[in-house]
Parts: sequence; C-alpha cells; structure tokens
Amino acid sequence: MSLPRRRFGCACCGLAAALFAGRLAAQAPASGRGFVVPGYRPAPASDEKGLWSLMDRVEGELKLSRFVVRDPALNEYVRGIVCRLAKDHCPDVRAYVVRTAQFNASMAPNGMMEVWTGLLLRCGDEAQLAAILGHELGHYLRRHTVERWRDARDKSDFGTFLGLGLAVAGLGAVGQLAQLALVASTFGFSRDQEREADEVGLELMTKAGYAPVAAAEVWEQLIAEYKAGTAERSRQLLFATHPDPEERMGTLREAAAKVGGESGDRGHERYLAKLSGVRAQLIGDELALRQYARSELVFERLLARWPDDGQLWFAKGEVFRLRGEDGDGARALAAYARALETKNAPPETLRGTMLVELKAGARDRAQAAFEAYLRAKPGAADADALKMLLAQ
Repeated sequence: MSLPRRRFGCACCGLAAALFAGRLAAQAPASGRGFVVPGYRPAPASDEKGLWSLMDRVEGELKLSRFVVRDPALNEYVRGIVCRLAKDHCPDVRAYVVRTAQFNASMAPNGMMEVWTGLLLRCGDEAQLAAILGHELGHYLRRHTVERWRDARDKSDFGTFLGLGLAVAGLGAVGQLAQLALVASTFGFSRDQEREADEVGLELMTKAGYAPVAAAEVWEQLIAEYKAGTAERSRQLLFATHPDPEERMGTLREAAAKVGGESGDRGHERYLAKLSGVRAQLIGDELALRQYARSELVFERLLARWPDDGQLWFAKGEVFRLRGEDGDGARALAAYARALETKNAPPETLRGTMLVELKAGARDRAQAAFEAYLRAKPGAADADALKMLLAQ
C-alpha cells in the first residue's frame, strides 16, 4: 500500500486533463442507461475505456495491499454471495475484502468490488450483507459511476477532477483504502441513482431467496449509530452521498413488505460460522478506533442476535475497560463473567479480568485471573509483561 497513493493521484490528474483537453471527450459516449450485459467491455476508443483503465490500475495496486484480507474461506464465502446475487454477471465481478473498521462497500465500473471489514462486523446475518452487496451491484448494473463521470466532465468541472487527483495523492495513512469512497463522495450518486440501486438490490436479493426486510434493517442500524453521535466518519463516507437515511429506511421497509418482508433466507448461523476465522480481528480493529460509544452500540446490537456469544461479551467488556469511566470497571467485570459462562470466550477475557481487578486493588483476584489466563493460553506472549504488573 505504500507506493500506490501518488501514482493513483497522478493517474487521476492525467486522465482528468485528457478528458478536458478533448482527447477522450471527443469520443461519442454510448448511453449510460440500461443494464450492463454479462461480459460487457467498453469500446477501445471510448471515454468509458479511459475510466476503466484508471480503475484497472487501482485494482492492480489494491491486489498488492497488505490491507486486503487473504483468508481463503472468507473470500470464497463473500464471492459466493456476490455470485448468488449477480448470477450471469458473476465472472465479471472481483470482490476484495479490505481490512478497515468502517461500514462501507463500493463497486467500480470495471467490476472491482470492495467490502470493508467494518461492514462484515456490523451485519447481523448473511441477508444484511447481501442487501449491501446487492445495492452496489445495482450501481454497477445501471452504470451509475459512468453516468456521474460523464456528467462532471460535460459540465467542465475541471476543479473537481483535479481536486480528486490531488486529494488521492495526499491521502496519507488512509491511502488506497479510501480511493473508491473518495470517488463516491466527489462524484456522488444522485438521489435517483441511489433509489434505483436500492430497487435493483432489493430485486436481486429477493430473487436470490434472501429476506428482503434485511435491506431496511441495515439502514436502521446505521441511523442508530449516527443518532448516537458515533458515526461521523461513516457519515462522511456513506451518508453524505446518499438520500436521507430515515427516508431510505422507510422506503425500503415498505418495498420489502411488498415482495416478501421477513420471509426468505437470513443465514444467521451460517454467517457467524463463516466469519469465525477473522471475527476476533474484526472486533480488535473496532476497539482500536477507541470510539467506545459506537462500539458499545454495535456489540449490544449483535448480542441481541447472539446472546450466548462469548466473543461479543468479551468485546463489550473491553469497551468498558478501555473507556475507564465511572462504573466501567464493574460493567467490564460483569461482561467478562458473562463471557466466561459461554462456550467460546477467548482467553483474553481472563486477562481483561486481571487488569480490571488489579486497577481496583483486588490483587488476589487479579492473581487468580492471571493464573487462569496462563492455563487457558500457555505461552502467552504478554505473560512476562503481566507478571511485571502484578509485581508492582
């Protein structure tokens, strides 16, 4: 991920200059309306081919990024959902799971799809994930990105193009992970395009056998995060380019009721099982953002679906321990205790218990938790550091 940022920015600036100089704009664009046909490729001399070439370069660099999740089982699972939705378009779509703890997915006109791990953490089941992926496929199938690209070009908005290139070139630590999000915010889809993508996505997931109400649930969850004042970055990357979320949730719920509502596949347990290999990492990445109010909301919502999930109770305990406000020590211990009653509490639950007890001055209980931690995780890398804490 280190080299691509400036190269991508220069590519954007170069392509923008070419478009406005007329080297590409002189090509008569085909209509952006209608659905992409399976196997579609733009004509070699078209303006759309220039856009595809840019996205091909981005994709080539994304493949090398250390933030792309390589877990074969997870990638196969996500691709299976995409193909279940896309059907004949499946060979044209490449889905990349990208490790960044924000709610987002995006799709480029060349068939490159990004699925961020913050989205995977927040989805309560496979149907909710399918709702988001179906929406992105809707943008792709209706060629919305191409439409917006041409609209900006035809309005001679050179400053927008140049700003996009310079912004991407200077993204710093965010880098390539935000490229498509930045494209989306710079050339934000119109409200009509967003509604159209919702309609297409709902149709795709319904035909694929998923419960259509899941599409409305996703927005209900995001609204809850935003209202709690804990989703500012998500607002910038997602809500800023979309219709009013309250309106959208209501429209989707009404539309879902007409095509089956809650009937259909949800895939609760299947989703949990398929994410098992990376779930601890997803939780850790969410906690590392230190947006504790947001994380508490996320984990509470997931616990409503999986009340006996030890990983989630541990995560909730970590929120309280790390936040450290009045009463959080007791809340953390209660969450850890609940985690230890389940079958899948991580050993780190005992480490967290030790740290909270030690901070409260309960050394005997801290020592007991530490010894239990070592029994649960022999050879723990942090054992010596924890011993030093106990000895102080």
